[in-house]
Amino acid sequence: MVQMEVHMKSITIHGIDTDLDNKIAEKAAEIGLSQNRTVKFILQSSLISDKKASKKESFSDLFGKWTSTEKEEFDKKVSDLETINEADWKK
Repeated sequence: MVQMEVHMKSITIHGIDTDLDNKIAEKAAEIGLSQNRTVKFILQSSLISDKKASKKESFSDLFGKWTSTEKEEFDKKVSDLETINEADWKK
């Protein structure tokens, strides 16, 4: 059996100011990861993630997310708006 060695690159970021350091620490505590994993998560999600999914997620803090039940309830309440009344379009 051949065993392959995986080499993971390490980088050092110099000159992180106090405000940014605090934000990284806050985010790490919020998502329950180490600061190192949090920075990797942020980089990966901003550089590699699916653009369409990340756009949706970027607004979730502002507007929240619906559960499946909430979406079904909303769809039921607005279903009559999908009906076109031809009389409304006649002069």
